[in-house]
Amino acid sequence: MKTRNMLALSLISIPLFWGIEASGQTKKPLSSLGRILGTKSASTTKQSNTTNTITQTEAITGIKQALSNGLTNSINTLSVKDGFLGNAAVKVLMPKEAQQIEKTLRSLGMGSLCDKFVVSLNRAAESAVKEAAPVFVNALSQMTVTDAFNILLGSEQDAATSFFKRTTSAALTAKFSPIVESALGKNNVSGYWTQLTSAYNNLPLSREKVDTDLNAYVTQRAIEGLFVQIASEEIKIRQNMVGSRNSNILNDVFGWVDKQK
Repeated sequence: MKTRNMLALSLISIPLFWGIEASGQTKKPLSSLGRILGTKSASTTKQSNTTNTITQTEAITGIKQALSNGLTNSINTLSVKDGFLGNAAVKVLMPKEAQQIEKTLRSLGMGSLCDKFVVSLNRAAESAVKEAAPVFVNALSQMTVTDAFNILLGSEQDAATSFFKRTTSAALTAKFSPIVESALGKNNVSGYWTQLTSAYNNLPLSREKVDTDLNAYVTQRAIEGLFVQIASEEIKIRQNMVGSRNSNILNDVFGWVDKQK
């Protein structure tokens, strides 16, 4: 698992970032987020900025580092065993249209089967989130100065998360879907689903047959859960919770944002 977490972190920092076009300047390639933070204009080792302004380079670097930190923490938190299952805010529950099945079967002493099914749904979501990093790296590489300042100065506490929703949802769906499908197979979800629906449909009181696309359902819930976690990480940095602004560039940029309120 440590290897996978390191992979997620390394993917966030792979050399896909490019300089942002400033007034009168041309684009210059920047090799990676780590090296961006090592430049003179955004060094994490220099003394913190004491001025009341920030440059475009500092703004884009600061927001990218904040997002990179938040993404890494989110992926590492959710991709481990029980990352979804043990988190009430993102736990994948029985599909809404199947909740009557769950209620009925639990009342008949078949709660164990329902529990196994829910666990298998969450295992599939946990597997999918491990592969999210490249999608976000691509979104970060395309971020503009305008995007950065809109995120920094937006009135919403989850402005960065909203940016990712707009720019990555379609790509995440395409990326997650085959992974979820494979994970559902490995965790015998279809088998549990067949047992659940068969047990329910064979009851005299059963009415309409439940037909749910589990792959689409879990894929969407995995994406929603990831955005919930990212929003939580974003709020930590915006509200300067202990240890969240862990570099000079984050202190400079978000300290400047604090002064604009």
